[in-house]
Amino acid sequence: GTACVTLAGLINALKLVDKKIGDVKIVLFGAGAANTTIARLIIADGGDPKKIILFDTHGGLHKKRADIKADERFYRKWELCESTNPNCISTFEEAIKNADVLISASTPGPDTIKKEWVKSMNQKSIVFACANPVPEIYPYAAKEAGAYIVATGRGDFPNQVNNSIGFPGILKGALIVRASKITDKMAITAAHSLANFAEKRGINPENIVPKMDEPDVFAVEAADVAMQAIKDGVARKTLTWEEVYQIAKKDIDYSRSMAALLSKEGFVADPPAEMLEEALDYTVNFIEGK
Repeated sequence: GTACVTLAGLINALKLVDKKIGDVKIVLFGAGAANTTIARLIIADGGDPKKIILFDTHGGLHKKRADIKADERFYRKWELCESTNPNCISTFEEAIKNADVLISASTPGPDTIKKEWVKSMNQKSIVFACANPVPEIYPYAAKEAGAYIVATGRGDFPNQVNNSIGFPGILKGALIVRASKITDKMAITAAHSLANFAEKRGINPENIVPKMDEPDVFAVEAADVAMQAIKDGVARKTLTWEEVYQIAKKDIDYSRSMAALLSKEGFVADPPAEMLEEALDYTVNFIEGK
């Protein structure tokens, strides 16, 4: 889900800066489940692995990383070691120089990504700082350093790149046609569905992906994913795009109406003020290292 939404955001961000996914230099900070899957989907959707560099806590991923090759648990990381970073760049400072895109899924905290790193990137650079609850660099700081488009995982900043807009549509589409699994092509289709939905209603540097309060996106995404499942031969039930869309829309509208009614009648209470205060205190304490 995270990879789908990140790819969707990248697709539209690249449209706004007039760059192609196969031409840009992309650096990924963090090489856990999120970023390794993001890298895999970017490559599958046309990204050039020779222009992609990933970093884990021990440095750049490349074919000389014997520590990764020796551990069978990290076979996905090793696949990326073999296909990306052909020059075996090991330092982040070298990798980020003249990069077009930075995608970080790493340690939360506003100083994890340094402003000087962003300053060394290409013109009209794209920065996705997706750690929660505190992004690796705040959007204002990234913009001050020269970033043209900044996304985070938080809903209180522009451009929330978060799996909350991916999973509902992906899973709904897969379930409606009784898909036996979710293929990479289904995931990439979901990313393009999200990107196209946002582009049709209008995108700008502060608004590159749909939001949770645009419920029709989930029905569209579900129908697109279902059609790809049928093409991939993993669907146990064959329906038309319109049939899937109407089923998904009906279910989503019903759920939203029910939730609104339960809230209105007092059966579902709003979060107490003290809970919101605790969340705010947690964020402040985290930033201050307490």
